[in-house]
Amino acid sequence: MTGVFPFIIGLLVGFIIKRAVKLIFMIVALIIVLAATGYVSLTFEDIYGKAMEFLPKIIETGTGFTNVLSYSSATFLIGLALGLWKGWTSLEKSIRSPRALVGKLL
Repeated sequence: MTGVFPFIIGLLVGFIIKRAVKLIFMIVALIIVLAATGYVSLTFEDIYGKAMEFLPKIIETGTGFTNVLSYSSATFLIGLALGLWKGWTSLEKSIRSPRALVGKLL
């Protein structure tokens, strides 16, 4: 039973990371389109300044999660890989039909 919890946490973290990366790409694409059309004017100094303002806060928050998550557990890593690879839609389908998920994996 102890291997189930890191697996589920890994799945959830994988889903969250996958969604966050998609959202970040969409925001970057929107900013590029807005900058190309002239609605937003960005300079390298603006981007660098904001990055240096927010990145240390993000890194500090991330280091706090390393103490909580059991990222060295094999079941967590398997859950993380499945969460990143399959995403939420496959989980919804597998809840309806667990055999479908097992069939895809084999």
